[in-house]
Amino acid sequence: MNHLRRLGSRLRIPIPRDAEGYIGRECPNPDCEGYFKIVSGTGLRGDIPCHCAYCGHTAGQSEFHTQDQIEYAKSVVIRQVTDAVVKDLNSLVCNIKPRGPFGIGLTMKVKAGPPRPIHWYREKQLETHVECRNCTLKYAVYGVFAFCPDCGQHNSVQILEKNLELVNKMLDIAAERDAEVAAKLIENALEDCVSAFDGFGRELCRVYAAKSADACKAEKVSFQNLEGATRNVRDLFGVDLHASLTAQEWKAAVIGFQKRHLFAHRMGVVDEEYVQRTGDTSAVVGHKTRIAADEVRDLVRVLGKLAGFLSGGLGDKLSPGPQ
Repeated sequence: MNHLRRLGSRLRIPIPRDAEGYIGRECPNPDCEGYFKIVSGTGLRGDIPCHCAYCGHTAGQSEFHTQDQIEYAKSVVIRQVTDAVVKDLNSLVCNIKPRGPFGIGLTMKVKAGPPRPIHWYREKQLETHVECRNCTLKYAVYGVFAFCPDCGQHNSVQILEKNLELVNKMLDIAAERDAEVAAKLIENALEDCVSAFDGFGRELCRVYAAKSADACKAEKVSFQNLEGATRNVRDLFGVDLHASLTAQEWKAAVIGFQKRHLFAHRMGVVDEEYVQRTGDTSAVVGHKTRIAADEVRDLVRVLGKLAGFLSGGLGDKLSPGPQ
């Protein structure tokens, strides 16, 4: 059985990459089983564990093979082994004519069926592609937020910064448009700015929820109301967002969030609640408020500072583990 012997006792089966060089990964945690992709060769080097992009579960790299990859590898092994066996049996084919006084001959034939099929598959298309700014791993996930599969760092701050960059680009475009269009673009930029921070804050609280005073409440914290979010974060995590900003920065942030509320729910018309919450003496109840591009740019800067403080504060106090 020379052909079979040459295969050895262990077979190494390369797993195919997709057209962009990604290879699929599947979380072995039965409560997750999330699918994500990575680009091998980027990120950290050496024999390192893999982190699930969704739940943070950590295990050896071999534990994250997808079912399609396993079935593919098994089918390749079966094909190679059966092909080797058929070749070895074919080497025994003979047709010895009858000879001698008794006329005894020997004929041996091998009738092999079609080759065993290979379990071909395609890696799935995912929604967000990220390059980890900590270890440079390229990976792709469903949704937006995720843990880096190599270094385990959560990408919430990175995603927020990317969205805030887009807000500044919208403001650049607004500067080149007529007044009516520019005003609408600036309002949309304000909305996107607050929404991006809200998404960031919610995700960060979800990641650290298990380490908070009340996990269920932590997973439902909203950051569209800055003062309410500050109270919740202080009560749940012991982190005071107010302490990260100067009095002037805090007031600018509160005004920005409240103006976003007016544009979203009252077509920009000032009400008593706005005046009470902001102390904005220039506002007139019943009149429409205005938002300038420089106000939004300043809010972008302040929220970047606030996000860094929140992320660092939770990271110093707590350790996000598998969810």
